[in-house]
Amino acid sequence: MAHIPVLKKEVLEYLDPKPNENFVDATLGEAGHSLAILEKTKPDGKILGIDWGAEMIERLEPRIKDYKLGDRIILIRDCFVNLKKIVEENNFKSINGILFDLGYSSWHIDESGKGLTFQKDEPLDMRLGSGQLVTAEEVINNWKGEDIERILKEYGDERFSKRIAMKIVETRKVKLIKTTFELIEVIRRAFPKTYKFGKSHFATRTFQAIRIAVNNELENLKIVLPQAIDVLESGGRVAVISFHSGEDRIVKNLFREKAKQGLVKILTKKPIQSSFEEIKENPRARTAKLRVAIKI
Repeated sequence: MAHIPVLKKEVLEYLDPKPNENFVDATLGEAGHSLAILEKTKPDGKILGIDWGAEMIERLEPRIKDYKLGDRIILIRDCFVNLKKIVEENNFKSINGILFDLGYSSWHIDESGKGLTFQKDEPLDMRLGSGQLVTAEEVINNWKGEDIERILKEYGDERFSKRIAMKIVETRKVKLIKTTFELIEVIRRAFPKTYKFGKSHFATRTFQAIRIAVNNELENLKIVLPQAIDVLESGGRVAVISFHSGEDRIVKNLFREKAKQGLVKILTKKPIQSSFEEIKENPRARTAKLRVAIKI
């Protein structure tokens, strides 16, 4: 499945890129948003594109050459949590906007082999970045039962978090859980026999929670948002697309706090969501929420 950038029209509308302006794409992915921004910022506007995974950067390099962008896009392999340091090290100034798209790309799901989907039998890895030590297999097989229960509850809103955690601990005593299909079978056995499964897959919330824990996603977001506001020019905009209620809550609360301090003005009173047409074309856009603030 080709990667389709979520809420592209709305991102362009709210970031409002103009000729020769500079932007940071803190979650570059397959550069769908970045290429659209660069089109608007011709002839000399630049993008500082950050991605955690070496594979994504390697995949992008030949495409960037094909677009003949020259030095208009700078590719950095790092975690966005180091945003301020990255900006300073690359002497990237006059930043008019910063985008965070907190979803992961189609490549991560369809091709990475990292166990991010329950539709394929893959090793339990789930690391989105290069050089990370903790894998999903480590979490599942070595973390205490109560810690697994906590992340399922906090990061996945999983109502059967206790039952699933207990079943994981019980199973791994006999045999380590190493693949996605093995984990799915454990989760299935943890659900009450009378439970009626709904539209979404019963393993969705557990997989989401473990991925968030492996990549420290919520904590990283809390650390980076103040940095983003700090490095923006006055009048610059920060836009965040989130896919999880915990992420959206962090963005909403941080924007409100900074607005009270007189540092930003919130441009989205309520989060912008994908249209029916977009969801039809790209079902992964269903849970996307966009919030935008402008630095005063």
